Amino acid sequence: MKKTEILCIGNPIVDVFVNIDSNLAQKYHILDRVQHIERDKAEAFLRESSIDFSNTVKSSGGGAANVAKIGAMLGMNTSFSGSVGQDDLATIFEEEITGAGVKTSLIKTQGQTGLCFACNVGGELRFAASPGAALELDEANVDSEMLADAEVIVLDGYILDRRPIVQHILLNASRRGIPVALDVASVFQVKRKAEEILTYSRNFPLFVFMNADETLAFNNTIKKNRDEDSNLSDKEKEAIILRDICPTLKIITDGELFPIIVVKLGSRGAIVVAGGNVYREETFSITPRDTVGAGDAFCAAFISAWIRGKSLSECAALGNKVAREILEVPGTHIKSGKLKAFAKILQK
Repeated sequence: MKKTEILCIGNPIVDVFVNIDSNLAQKYHILDRVQHIERDKAEAFLRESSIDFSNTVKSSGGGAANVAKIGAMLGMNTSFSGSVGQDDLATIFEEEITGAGVKTSLIKTQGQTGLCFACNVGGELRFAASPGAALELDEANVDSEMLADAEVIVLDGYILDRRPIVQHILLNASRRGIPVALDVASVFQVKRKAEEILTYSRNFPLFVFMNADETLAFNNTIKKNRDEDSNLSDKEKEAIILRDICPTLKIITDGELFPIIVVKLGSRGAIVVAGGNVYREETFSITPRDTVGAGDAFCAAFISAWIRGKSLSECAALGNKVAREILEVPGTHIKSGKLKAFAKILQK
């Protein structure tokens, strides 16, 4: 049997993309850019008579699941493990991810499958998540044989809150020399988990993926600086990262194969810091239809290229190109044919 190239472990979610007005947002308390929504409110929202949910896009989601799906579309042998309910949402999730070519090991629980509303409120995108059954995955569900079969393991940053499963995976992977890729998931997670992420990066073979805001938060947290970066332009954030943060990341990575730290800059490309060196890969910007899943697509392409022996610059370049394709669709709801040209690059 063909070896699993990318094993992804995380929170399986169904993303629901919907346009609502400010009155509906107020009614269901969808008021912040990123927030949790209580399950009863989420269920009530799904029954909202003023919205035609039969015509809304519903897509498998969650960071690690997105990486698995895009990796499979790039021709990689990918697997995904997570916990879902036994409901219609679980069927939607499983059919889409297996349809992309991903092998699944889904734990079926009595809970309700994770759900995330991506709400366009007058041009502002707001996310309201109810992870549900996704939180029920624990270390007992992740056996060592499954881990041993992988070339790279991808962890959803949102499972950092479940330290036992994270440490179980890291220890088992490290014993076998298997690198683990961790996308830190959000600024909120970084502020709470920066010291843990730093400790993990020093003790285990780790890829760490962060966007610009997460990188600034990571640096401010470990150095105990005040947060003063929220109103900066993308260009200003990039300049600060290159000037003030990359020297620290160079020290963290100097003389070692791992960690490999990847900073995703969106329309400004990416920075990779590895072995005490900094690699800068630029891209060009487009007007996105949607930014959901673009960072996960970047991660999938980067890891796929790394497994296939590409240079770090080539990995970042492919990440930029694949992410750009995802910007033109809702979430990772993309037809596999759109990525065929990139799959061919990985076959060379």
